[in-house]
Amino acid sequence: MEYRELGHTGVKVSAICLGTMTWGEQNTEAEGHAQMDFALDRGVNFLDTAELYAIPPKPETRGATERIIGTWFKARQNRDKIILASKVAGRSGMGWLRQNGRKTELSGQQIREAVHGSLKNLQTDYIDLYQVHWPDRPASLFGRNGTVYEHATGPEIAIEDTLHALSDLVKEGKIRFIGLSNETAWGTMHYLHLSKTNGFARVHAIQNAYNLVNRTFEMGLAEIAHRERVGLLAYSPLAQGYLSGKYRSGALPPKSRKALFQRMQRYETPGAAEAIESYLALADERGIDPSHLAIRFVTSRPFVTSAIIGATAIEQLETDIDAASLAWTDDLEDAVNALHQLYQNRCP
Repeated sequence: MEYRELGHTGVKVSAICLGTMTWGEQNTEAEGHAQMDFALDRGVNFLDTAELYAIPPKPETRGATERIIGTWFKARQNRDKIILASKVAGRSGMGWLRQNGRKTELSGQQIREAVHGSLKNLQTDYIDLYQVHWPDRPASLFGRNGTVYEHATGPEIAIEDTLHALSDLVKEGKIRFIGLSNETAWGTMHYLHLSKTNGFARVHAIQNAYNLVNRTFEMGLAEIAHRERVGLLAYSPLAQGYLSGKYRSGALPPKSRKALFQRMQRYETPGAAEAIESYLALADERGIDPSHLAIRFVTSRPFVTSAIIGATAIEQLETDIDAASLAWTDDLEDAVNALHQLYQNRCP
């Protein structure tokens, strides 16, 4: 397993990060524990979760994933072996995530409430990387066309106030480092600017979607990630399973996310099927597992710190972790880029 520095922190994380959002919904506590045991044994030292998980978000399962991680820490007594990332929800209409039914926002009061709740669920006294799950301000996110500007207005908490609250929690030792998620180039640079001018804690990572059919991160954010050392934690490297081939030719595995929840619209945009098939065919031609091709593409990017994988079965998890050992050649790079020129970002 390869290990890479998380921003400017000096902390090394595995190039494969174990995502956890199925635990408490598609996976039981025992299955979550088994996945963490397996991943740690294979050299994965990086876990990513969120106060909102399990997914899909609903009151009945909020915090379930963090609680499963917490019972694993307690049973294994191995907190020091893990770099743990979690997230605070941005502005939303969810009135069940906060006390007294308040809708979520990134105010100092709500951030502090969220951190304390996560620490309790996780049975730890600190979180290594605490990320803003999505911005408080109106922005084009979550599958909207990232190549078309959408003008949006509405209420928002100033980034300065959010960063101030996070910085206070760093000083208190409740979180070690700060990260962003589902953020734009402007938002990332504004956080960095405020850190430099106001002495706030610095952002060290950004967690955005990135995969073969969504390379929009490369349009602006990649240079920021490289030059400012705000490395990408790439989620959805398999495009919610589409790039593994599991849905190929209309297949619908009975326990898949598509069959259970039908929340796959981000990867069912016009032209997406043709683009996905082209990459699956490339894997066939080269005799490569399509999951290996997709995940190794992500980890081969110089601006990527780690690719976040998720699985509901140990067999899937083993396949995904094995992707790290695939040799990425100039020939593969050329072939992937040739397909990208044809299909571009079909699933932003």
